[in-house]
Amino acid sequence: MSERSKGMWLCALAMVTVGSTVVASKLIASGLPPFTATALRFALALPVFVALMGFLRVRWPRPDRHDAVLLLCQAAAGSVGYTVLLILGVRWAPAADAGVVTGTLPAMAALVAVLALRERPGRYLIGGIVLASLGVLAITLRPGDGGGERTSTALLGNLLVLGAVALESLFILLNKRLRVPLAPLVQSTAMVALGLLLSVIPALLERAWLQPVPAEALAGVAYYALVPTVAGFLLWYAGAARLRGAEAALFTALMPVSALVLAAWWLGELVGWAQVAGAACVLGAVGLVSLDGRRREGAVKPADVYSQSFACRKAHGEGSSSAHRKSNIPEQGNST
Repeated sequence: MSERSKGMWLCALAMVTVGSTVVASKLIASGLPPFTATALRFALALPVFVALMGFLRVRWPRPDRHDAVLLLCQAAAGSVGYTVLLILGVRWAPAADAGVVTGTLPAMAALVAVLALRERPGRYLIGGIVLASLGVLAITLRPGDGGGERTSTALLGNLLVLGAVALESLFILLNKRLRVPLAPLVQSTAMVALGLLLSVIPALLERAWLQPVPAEALAGVAYYALVPTVAGFLLWYAGAARLRGAEAALFTALMPVSALVLAAWWLGELVGWAQVAGAACVLGAVGLVSLDGRRREGAVKPADVYSQSFACRKAHGEGSSSAHRKSNIPEQGNST
């Protein structure tokens, strides 16, 4: 198998793990409070990342006060905020809906960047944002099949998931403000450590140990911590190192598709035409944002978005796509 083919398989598997986070969150929401689940996730993932840093001999950086504050804000928004809102959202909304909404991340990140940096958006980016919005509206405004109360509950859940995506987009924007960019493994470890620090006190206040916890909720936390968080990180960077940025960007379209398939297969949810139409709109949005990124140097591209956001959804790493294409994880570690 060629290196390019290996890269394609690795990136595809990474995006499948991204889609599986909404299914894992659904299982977690059935038996654990959100901050407790978040703290447990980071507590399980942190030793693995620390061990990886030791194995690859990656040195811990010493950021200045400016970067230290930004890293703390990133952890609050992306690592903790994203996970908590996603768990709360899927408590009331179907996992298939959440998969479609989280798939809008590239368009949402591009929109946040345009609003914050006051850049003039191109026609591809505008089209991508419109398509992503239509995808969310398709699942949110579909006729209810369980009465008005159920419809309003699902609407609240979808809005919470959309809020999670907005926080993850804020994470990406803050990352561009770092004076000294961190290597992917270093930033992933930092986000997990800071996420644990920020979530442990709210988790203690939830006092989850006073109630019986279903085994499936604990299994969901363990899966979220070790498969999407750790394995997803390794898969994405190993695959992106073998592909061009535009090629890696194509695989981000698998995320909402994998979420729909896993929601139907593992959770037994019914996937209707509204959700399929919403996913199709989101896939089109990913393609248009990718075209806009190729047209404008420095524009937000789906591959960059998912690279930078692995510290939020799966201990996302960061760095430019070109850097990832030129080096694999061990090389990045040795250069630190």
